[in-house]
Amino acid sequence: MKKITFSILTFVLVSLTIFAQKPQKLSSNQIYEKVQKLNFLGTALYIAAHPDDENTRLIAYLSNHVKARTGYLSLTRGDGGQNLIGPEIRELLGVIRTQELLAARRVDGGEQFFTRANDFGYSKHPNETLEIWNKKEVLSDVVWAIRNFKPDVIINRFNHRTPGTTHGHHTSSAMLSVEAFDMANDKTKFKEQLKQTSLWKPKRLFYNTSLWFYRGREAAFKEASKNFTSLDVGVYYPLKGVSNNELASLASSQHLCQGFGRLSRRGSQTEYVEFLKGEEPKDKNDVFSGINTTWNRIKGGGEIGDILYEVEQNFDFVNPSKHLPKLLEAYQKIQKLEDAHWRKIKEKQILNIIEACAGLYLEASAISSSAVPNSSIDVNFEALNRSNSNIELNSIVSSIDNKTIVKETDLKPNKKVNFKETIAIKTNQFSDPYWLRKAGTLGMYSVDDKTLIGKPETPRSAQITFNLLIDNVAVSITKDVVRRYAKRDKGELYDPFEVLPEITTKINNKVVIFSDDSPQKVSVTIRAGAKNADGNVVLEIPNGWTVSPKFIDFNIAQKSDTKTVDFMVSPPKNQSEGQLKVIATSNGKKYTKELVEISYSHIPKQSVLLNSEAKVVRLNIQKAGNFIGYIQGSGDAVPESLRQIGYLVKEIKPSEINEKNLQQFDAIVVGIRAYNTISELKFKQKYLLDYVKNGGNMVVQYNTSRRVDVQAPFDLKLSRDRVTDEKSEVTVLANNHSIVNFPNKITGSDFNGWVQERGLYFPNTWSKEYTPILSMNDKGETAKKGSLLVAKYGKGNYIYTGLSFFRELPAGVSGAYKLFANMLSVGKDKIEVKKEVKN
Repeated sequence: MKKITFSILTFVLVSLTIFAQKPQKLSSNQIYEKVQKLNFLGTALYIAAHPDDENTRLIAYLSNHVKARTGYLSLTRGDGGQNLIGPEIRELLGVIRTQELLAARRVDGGEQFFTRANDFGYSKHPNETLEIWNKKEVLSDVVWAIRNFKPDVIINRFNHRTPGTTHGHHTSSAMLSVEAFDMANDKTKFKEQLKQTSLWKPKRLFYNTSLWFYRGREAAFKEASKNFTSLDVGVYYPLKGVSNNELASLASSQHLCQGFGRLSRRGSQTEYVEFLKGEEPKDKNDVFSGINTTWNRIKGGGEIGDILYEVEQNFDFVNPSKHLPKLLEAYQKIQKLEDAHWRKIKEKQILNIIEACAGLYLEASAISSSAVPNSSIDVNFEALNRSNSNIELNSIVSSIDNKTIVKETDLKPNKKVNFKETIAIKTNQFSDPYWLRKAGTLGMYSVDDKTLIGKPETPRSAQITFNLLIDNVAVSITKDVVRRYAKRDKGELYDPFEVLPEITTKINNKVVIFSDDSPQKVSVTIRAGAKNADGNVVLEIPNGWTVSPKFIDFNIAQKSDTKTVDFMVSPPKNQSEGQLKVIATSNGKKYTKELVEISYSHIPKQSVLLNSEAKVVRLNIQKAGNFIGYIQGSGDAVPESLRQIGYLVKEIKPSEINEKNLQQFDAIVVGIRAYNTISELKFKQKYLLDYVKNGGNMVVQYNTSRRVDVQAPFDLKLSRDRVTDEKSEVTVLANNHSIVNFPNKITGSDFNGWVQERGLYFPNTWSKEYTPILSMNDKGETAKKGSLLVAKYGKGNYIYTGLSFFRELPAGVSGAYKLFANMLSVGKDKIEVKKEVKN
């Protein structure tokens, strides 16, 4: 059989074209690889805690070299991480990381699953993790995933036997996997699941170990590895023009918000897996050793295998359509299989191959990327047969209104058929992420529809099934409705089609700070999801607050247009905080959601519906100085938070950092991870330090400790020290320092109500010039004194802090605002700075 050359560049381009909803268009080489995968009946499941924990080398190897159906179960969606590419944190970051995982799986060929566990931030021990998570529910989700996916082989990323040595989420993922391995086949465990799935007994369980997990103990690892299964994951794929580890690098590089963009690797590379449970493999180079992965593993599969092995053996790379008769014969036999699990999997796989071999192009493109419930939308259809096979389009069926439209149209070779139909949107369910629809807890998402648990995203409600006859065999192919369009500067683009509310609203500032009892304007933006939207909007306020007017009418003529209205909100005289909530009413219906659209080039556009609300804080806060220069790092919302308490903040580009420009500012603030992400900053540091030396005040927020030099004026060394318990006790060490006295007195109560953590990547050693201000620690650990360091440098002050202001200020934490105002005010008082604590 003749193989067609397929370069790495072509492969990368083809891989990337399926991002952002673009349809997958298979080459002959890719069709052949899918035939190989069709003929392998084995399944592997990789289990870890977070997006980017997965070993893409092993997933790519199992999926592309072994040809196994391979999945990754990430217990969380990574909400608790940081964001290197934008301001989204918490739930919105989880949405981005979910899509980055799906992008990675599109590259390495795996499938993606989740549990309901919420990434609440760094955890130092699985005891804490499993207490904050609902252990029983997360364990049930792992069992659910195993019972549904039915893996022969399970591979854990982390070691279940070493609690307390790594992230508590990591160890917990392995511990739960070990428990679930046996429970999945126990009918007394999670019995309610068996109404919708069946028991399953995996054959074996492994731990994906490496020298790294042995903490550099090479001799011990070398000896232990003699008993491990070893796999060379550096194999080369001539059909792709890339090595497996190059493929894995591309998959891993989809985790851009975590800074995982990386160079590709090539050449031999060994992965090790340690056998833990089940039937031990006889072949140390094959995790599927002794497991029947042929068509003969299922009843009636032998005759299907006879057909499909021949297709694989004699595959025609020049004219794959010649295999349609055999593929259609096998498809009809697959439809009759008694084994419902394999029948469903293999039907989907062979339909994909039949569609590609026939050169079929089937598309349903809406004229808009969204519609509202109980409306209608025009959809443009395209059907094209690019083979010489006899293909007829009998009908199309719309899932969202269950409407069948008869066509009975011959699809003649390479003659495009276009038509337009109007589809009714008969659903009240929106397209937002299902796990965010209901309020959860710190450690768990709440999902009412149990069939959705584990799914990576909300299934599309608007789908079109094309009912075809291919050589007189009935074939049905389902496509999501999309919106295809073009922009002059970007070319052809695809957006997912969403069902969204008729009215959404947004309070423009998520935290509104009142530093006195004067009223403030609160702006609400109203967005129309359909044309001619009208009604009124009210602002619910906490007790003791007042708002004027009581309501505001609106009328918006055009879909997607907006109108901004203003309320005047007055706080009480004393300190107070609460929530502002927007309620819009139109045609007797109430609307309480805000639409958040997330758009990055490496993932499809995301539409998220959150409660339309904001936090209001009446805070007695003082400040010294007014004009702040802010140098953004990886991105945070601190500038807007500072504006909320009356600062004039100008964001400075690295190219604008020079001696003259800096002189105008009362203080300079460097955003999170700036020294990690802005290479130009090291060339501008001399100007920043001169600014301090000449009397300026410079605040540097946290950077990760890996391969970074923050170029402080005096020695300090960043570490991985962090305090993850946001309720941990904080002790003020330097009671007489102005930073805790001017212009606001800082006390222990100012550390109440913090969210997720105290801080991270604290320095653990520093020179005598620095004064440590605070001490804190997690339970059972030594005191950490590096969260806030101040040094006099020339006439000014250099401040380094690992406190998580980037989380606390957007969350409206009063004490964090007071402390930040004090940092900006250092040196502007008459209090003598006295070093009370030495490192």
